[in-house]
Amino acid sequence: MAAALCSLRVQQPTFAGVAARRRPATAAAAFTQRLAGLCRSGRRPSSRVCAPIKAIAAPPEPPTTRQGEQGGHPHRPADSPDDIVIVSAVRTPSTRARKGGLKDTPPDDLVVAVLREALHRAGIKADEVGDVCLGSVFPPSSKRANEVRTALLLAGFPNSVPAYTVNRQCAAGLQAIANVAANIRAGYFDIGIAGGIEHLTKDPLDWKGSDNPRLLESQDAQDVGLTLGLTAENVAERFGVPREVQDHFAAASHAKAAAAQASGKFKEEIVAVEALSTDPKTGATRRVPVDADDGIRPDSTQDKLGALKPYFKKQGTVTVGNACQNTDCAAAVVLMRREDAQRRGLPVMATLRSFAAVGVPPGVMGTAPSVAIPKALARAGLSKDDVEVYELNEAFASQFAYCMRELGLPEDKVNPCGGAIALGHPAGATGARQTVTLLHELARRIRSSSSGSQSSGSLGSVDDKAPHYGVVSMCTGSGMGAAAVFESSSGSLNGSSLGSSSSMASTASQDRPAEASTASQDRPGEASVEAA
Repeated sequence: MAAALCSLRVQQPTFAGVAARRRPATAAAAFTQRLAGLCRSGRRPSSRVCAPIKAIAAPPEPPTTRQGEQGGHPHRPADSPDDIVIVSAVRTPSTRARKGGLKDTPPDDLVVAVLREALHRAGIKADEVGDVCLGSVFPPSSKRANEVRTALLLAGFPNSVPAYTVNRQCAAGLQAIANVAANIRAGYFDIGIAGGIEHLTKDPLDWKGSDNPRLLESQDAQDVGLTLGLTAENVAERFGVPREVQDHFAAASHAKAAAAQASGKFKEEIVAVEALSTDPKTGATRRVPVDADDGIRPDSTQDKLGALKPYFKKQGTVTVGNACQNTDCAAAVVLMRREDAQRRGLPVMATLRSFAAVGVPPGVMGTAPSVAIPKALARAGLSKDDVEVYELNEAFASQFAYCMRELGLPEDKVNPCGGAIALGHPAGATGARQTVTLLHELARRIRSSSSGSQSSGSLGSVDDKAPHYGVVSMCTGSGMGAAAVFESSSGSLNGSSLGSSSSMASTASQDRPAEASTASQDRPGEASVEAA
């Protein structure tokens, strides 16, 4: 099977090309129209499709030169001792909610695993950490905050190290990174850990809006509580995203993720977890090592996905196959100032160059990355062409396709290792999981580039230290979105914080050797019907 997976190739037809094969040309043509031309009438369909929104102009392109440019890149800002950098990044496997390898494991244990491994890879002590912030979305906030605090203590942190959770819906994990970075820059502490946790096996998907009777005064306020799948239908209907385009991107997500998994790309970013497994008949529990994502479907095809029925609307286009999966996952990164990393001799995986959070009409919340990404790029002084890899969350294929089209992003730059349709969308952890995956992908590319330079005898050239830029972005329920720009370069990166876990992360014993994962790779995953 591994050999077969390695041979997978993802065809990259244009949106219009995919649609034209099965739909009238008018559908494909409609999808190519820009935002301003799509909202011609203010009529509100019975399905509560939101009111038309105005086209939002992207920020102007940055100047071609910038003071302090380095590494032969015209847009690169000068490195500063006060830059906030990431020195380690790790995640647990992302496994199917209620059916996957981590379903019986307490969420605290997932947090313990990533905290211990993040510290281990960074080579720092727990008592040096000034604060810990983790994103979390669906469970009661006080319970999850206590679980995170409990996890710190179980992971061996002294009780003097504080922790808290943050909830910006599906951007919570990325918001946690931004929060810790801002606090370090402000001087509140020197070292922080940020990340996210969602355990959708145990966390109720209880998406509700406000009970305030004044909701009738504002359609946007009413749409905050709109079922998220219907917002995906709104995007598909309003902006002409054909079903075939959605299924194409869903199949491509699984194919890319399967190829990445078969080639071992995820091994560096995943810490194996000794998970609890409960026998459904006897109730007996045992420890089972889990070290791989288990929702990837290598045999998923556009034809198979096309046979699925719409889930949210009888005549709709959003199905369980072209929506994200519900998964259990935790992720964490260690942040500090550049000068502290240099003083400690730590490799810098990436520099956080910018962050942006935005709001959009709640009824089409999935359009938010098309606004957040240009804003984050403008703050970093970059253009979209400067970016090598985009991690764009696949909450629903309809909104993913829309953002790809509106931003004009080439498919080969986006989610090269698959996205949430294949890997899952553990809402509170998603932004952190995307960041972990992005930084390891950039590290692989840097190592590959350096190896090529050495073999050609050009080691030490300007290009060897050229920056590699990546973007993480997602939409969020209630009509928001976020994006962050990261920079990596061979001049500050070595392999000491990139390797796979040195040992199995266990809540029972830290001395047990790692074993092969028992997580099945050929079980069909389940798509999310609520989480965005």
